[in-house]
Amino acid sequence: MSRKKKIEPLTGESLLAKVKQLENLTKEEKARECGYYTVTKNGVERVNMMKFLNALIDAEGIELDSKSATNGRGGRSASYRITVQSNGNLLIGSAYTKQMNLQPGDEFEISLGRKHIRLKQIDEDGVVEE
Repeated sequence: MSRKKKIEPLTGESLLAKVKQLENLTKEEKARECGYYTVTKNGVERVNMMKFLNALIDAEGIELDSKSATNGRGGRSASYRITVQSNGNLLIGSAYTKQMNLQPGDEFEISLGRKHIRLKQIDEDGVVEE
């Protein structure tokens, strides 16, 4: 079976309309048809159900995160600051990767400056995106 070219994941009203149109399919098939899947380097297709379900929740306008209920530490909001860990690693948290819509397996080229680190995303063909 030939697979069509991957589409940009649907959001908002277009997502709700497409899900309604596909009412007879399984939830995994709906997620795939709405663009919520990735293809690994080995050609294996993986449906991203969590992103699909979160997009549906957002499209319905349901607010699950409480903006006012913080624990005094800022919760999970991005502070745009990181600290070198005791083992020498820099950890970029999920708040940033979610904001950039990054997926597990996305690759980057690292270039180092005097006091900065620049990441350039590598596309599916191994080409650095500018």
